[in-house]
Amino acid sequence: MKTTKRQAVTKHGDLNKLPADLLAWFDRHGRDLPWRTALGERRDPYRVWLAEIMLQQTTIPHGTPYFMTFTQRWPTVEALAAAKDEEVMTAWAGLGYYARARNLLKCAREIAARGSWPETAAELKKLPGIGPYTAGAIAAIAFNQPAAAVDGNVDRVFARLLALKGDWAQEKKRLHKEVERLVPEDRPGDFAEALMDLGATVCTPTKPNCLICPVSNYCLAKAEGEPERYPIKPPKKAKPIRRGAAYVAVHKGEVLLQRRPDKGLLGGMLGLPTSDWVEGERSDPAPPFKASWEEIGDVRHVFTHFDLRLTVQRVDLPRRPKADGIWVPLNEVEGLPSVFAKAFRLAIAGK
Repeated sequence: MKTTKRQAVTKHGDLNKLPADLLAWFDRHGRDLPWRTALGERRDPYRVWLAEIMLQQTTIPHGTPYFMTFTQRWPTVEALAAAKDEEVMTAWAGLGYYARARNLLKCAREIAARGSWPETAAELKKLPGIGPYTAGAIAAIAFNQPAAAVDGNVDRVFARLLALKGDWAQEKKRLHKEVERLVPEDRPGDFAEALMDLGATVCTPTKPNCLICPVSNYCLAKAEGEPERYPIKPPKKAKPIRRGAAYVAVHKGEVLLQRRPDKGLLGGMLGLPTSDWVEGERSDPAPPFKASWEEIGDVRHVFTHFDLRLTVQRVDLPRRPKADGIWVPLNEVEGLPSVFAKAFRLAIAGK
């Protein structure tokens, strides 16, 4: 009797053996990252939490220098809780998604006030800025709780293992339950990190390396010969485009910066004066004062829910005008959000 590809793969019920195979691989090939400790050592929940928050929507190479800066400057959650908002927001600049930085401070202050970290995923989810994945990761990695940590990497791994073809919203629920079922009680944190590492280094979005995958014999997508087909998600909607203007006013080697309102996009951050950002051909000009503004060029920036096109305008002034904000020496401008850093560089390089 001829054996089919699907029959050649370990049956779904035998996924019970997957954690042991995965952890054996992790013991040999787990990544050496600055927020991790040696196998078997207790993790610092502060470092676990900080890394998880920073690496949301951010690559490890980009996020690691920020992690090192924060932990050197604020080595404990109590130290971070005592920091000034402006200092933390400036140190965060360039990581994007600035609501994370505001929630980071709120969360640190709540933990410092209560005197200890909650240890379960359910309690961790009550803290500002901590969702189901982050709560599961902290609970499992820092406190050895049997919690599931399902991020994009884990979604992809299990979508392929199970060859999930149905409605993605429903399949994600099934997937999450399966991960929860498989979490080993003796090594939940290592299991969480092993799945992250597998998705990041082996079961990658494109060209997954099935030949070296420690769990390939469980994988239905590999048996089908189309692992890259998974996960099957609905097509993404095109992002709307918003337009606006950024104004670079220079006076005797200084530039005008304004602090944005606490609520809203880039809340509390120092940036260049801008017009409103609106969908359509172009927003109405709204310079911070009347002057002979010169159009330098355009910059583009991608936010989560829209693309932004900013027209950059510059003026060199013989004297300071009356305008809200602070004047900062050009060579001391640092910590601007990425969109303003792009506009600033264009304006200064363009003269």
